[in-house]
Amino acid sequence: MAVVQLKTVNESAAPAKITGYLVLITVIASLGGLLFGFDIAVISGILPIVKEQFGFSPAQEGWFVSSALIGSIVGVAFSGELSDRFGRKKMLALSAFLFFFSALGCTLFPDTFWIITSRMVGGIGIGVASIIVPLYISEVAPASVRGSLVTCYQLAVTVGILIAYLANAGLLSYATNQAGNSGGGLFHFLFVEEVWRGMFSILVLPSLIFLVGLLFVPESPRWLIMNSRLSEAVNIFTAISKDPGGAVMEAEQVSKHSKNENGSYKELLEPGIRRALLIGILLPLLSQFSGINAIIYYGPTILQSAGLELSDSLTSQIYFGVAIVLFTFIAIWKVDGMGRRKLYLVGTACATVSLFLTGLCFYFGYTGVWLLLCVLLFLASFAFSIGPLKFVVASEIFPNKIRGRALAISIMTMWIADAILGQLTPISLKSLGTAGTFWAFAVFCLIGFIVVYKILPETKGKSLEQIEDFWKKSK
Repeated sequence: MAVVQLKTVNESAAPAKITGYLVLITVIASLGGLLFGFDIAVISGILPIVKEQFGFSPAQEGWFVSSALIGSIVGVAFSGELSDRFGRKKMLALSAFLFFFSALGCTLFPDTFWIITSRMVGGIGIGVASIIVPLYISEVAPASVRGSLVTCYQLAVTVGILIAYLANAGLLSYATNQAGNSGGGLFHFLFVEEVWRGMFSILVLPSLIFLVGLLFVPESPRWLIMNSRLSEAVNIFTAISKDPGGAVMEAEQVSKHSKNENGSYKELLEPGIRRALLIGILLPLLSQFSGINAIIYYGPTILQSAGLELSDSLTSQIYFGVAIVLFTFIAIWKVDGMGRRKLYLVGTACATVSLFLTGLCFYFGYTGVWLLLCVLLFLASFAFSIGPLKFVVASEIFPNKIRGRALAISIMTMWIADAILGQLTPISLKSLGTAGTFWAFAVFCLIGFIVVYKILPETKGKSLEQIEDFWKKSK
């Protein structure tokens, strides 16, 4: 099996010390994930309000949701290439600026055209962050803890989702309580009259924190080596590991591989790398068609259709958000011990069962605690496997000099699938029904289980250069 082949190529790396500097780098970089998660989740509480205010049709509703996804595709399309040319850190700063502009625009612009334009700008920021954050963390992290640290990015995404759910529920409650009070000024307009604008405004502060925090993190040492800046890279490896000798050895290993690469897209079509590309495309594709973002975007709408009030559905989503955050810690705990492959198999199996049961709940009209438990089981399964592991795997399986551009292909696949899903979900709910829609998601999770079982090797404990060697030596 593939998992055995990779283990026979190299011995696993020794456990690395997680230094304070490495923690600081991971936390600041992961703020890009928090902004990503907040931006995609905040729309779930905003959508029912905006839909009523502007009288959206199903097609307009889908466009309001998917406009940010279109922006994400644009962000992915250029950020991989630019990160390979100009560095990872500059692209992280660009994503922070785009998030900030988007938050201001959605908060203050008066008409739907400019609001949707701002949503697209924020989507570009999401696209950039979705590539560069896991890429950057994977390139600074020691091999033995790389999976856990890259998963911290997904944890930040889930925390952003939870913050969005809490903000949505809290602001809606405040607006409802203040609805009978006469008032004026910007605050009353944002948080009472058109509370959805207040929901968007929460994104302004963390965007600024992310932008300032980037002043305290270094450029990716692997990117520096690929651009003939070896001494700078050694200094950064030393600061991260507190091991000067090990830093020099790691820099030399990366430098050796960089000299042997041409950095061309053609490299992705070589026999071994071609398999990595297939994995990098299929895992993000099937992850999105598991239905995760349909629940995030349309959760209140779906729960309202099951008979819950809007305030109750937003409260239910808080439970969803808490479950996602808590179960992501399982991935952080197990990804470097249990391994990517086994964790992925367990997660896709559980997700398949939970989505099938969710469909049964809707089919037979069980809209109480059983429905919530089934959805929570799916979110837990996604959080400890499918969600974080697609980023972990995609960020580590490609050769050094093509990694940014190759990862862009992988993440673009994810966003294209997400844009399609965002547009089709309202139509699917209307034509197939809620039960049929969730059963379709279950089928895609089953396909994901088969794909992982057949073609995904185990990569835990291997340096990025060791993984690259494995692909080049395999047929």
